[in-house]
Amino acid sequence: MRDMVTMETSSVTELLSSGIEEVSAERHSGPDMLPTWRELGLESMSAMLVVSVSQRGSRYFEALCQWPRWHALNERALAVTHHPLLMAESARQLAAALEPRYLKGPDAGRLQPVSVSLGVDSRVRPVERGAASSVLMHVTISDLVVRVGSVAAYRLTAEFFHAGTHFGTCGMTLARPSHPRPEEAVASTPDPGLLHPAPAAVGTSAEPDVLLARGTQGRLVIAPCDPGHPVLLPGRPALLPTLAVLEAGRQATLLYRGALPSAVVGMAVRLDAPVPSRGAVVEVVAEGGASRFVVKSGERIAAVGTVSLLQA
Repeated sequence: MRDMVTMETSSVTELLSSGIEEVSAERHSGPDMLPTWRELGLESMSAMLVVSVSQRGSRYFEALCQWPRWHALNERALAVTHHPLLMAESARQLAAALEPRYLKGPDAGRLQPVSVSLGVDSRVRPVERGAASSVLMHVTISDLVVRVGSVAAYRLTAEFFHAGTHFGTCGMTLARPSHPRPEEAVASTPDPGLLHPAPAAVGTSAEPDVLLARGTQGRLVIAPCDPGHPVLLPGRPALLPTLAVLEAGRQATLLYRGALPSAVVGMAVRLDAPVPSRGAVVEVVAEGGASRFVVKSGERIAAVGTVSLLQA
């Protein structure tokens, strides 16, 4: 977990470069927000996790979430332990709800996650046997910065509670998406004859959720079975969203370590360059209870991350 905190702090520092000045968020009053799935930029109501948002301070918010038992990323079982990515997706949806109303600048709604870190307590994380789990988020906005009068970056920290018990934390840095070079904007084509691992081998519930495949010389490449996955790849993007890069790292680690998805207690990723939605190489190196993964687009390192596993 220490590696994840270091990674997140470094990314924030890099964003606070010369020419950016820190500003304070203005306090707004009014009734609770009840965002719609369209306002959150989702393709359907089924992908919606954030139900309502309330402001409790100038930079402090509370949000009520509903995590469906049958969410697309969850396993199909009588008792479901929610996919850890639901924490990051809830935070991302909350950011989409807050930016147009509470953050300055006409382009605030265009900010995207550039680094994410999360950790869960495996002893108290919610297990759902019914329809959905009610999850409360306590959210703090910090490191709010502007460039030329518009919001350029900020950090969102979310604490997650279920039935009054704290079970997880997610930190996320959001910034303007980078403009890729022409060769980066076009998804590369992997080698023919790719072999996708079985869903169980990468900790997914179904084949469409698998993001990886084996290429020549055993290389692990990103090659989504469903290039328009409603949660990971909505709208068939040419570039892989940050949360999808994080999920690719999780899947690669589980495949490399032969671990069960329930063993994952922490994940982090930082994007340093655009990642094409198909063709990037993923490499995993074990480091004790954690694994480090690197995503390469051609010869360039595009993203680095860690996945922490519960020690037996």
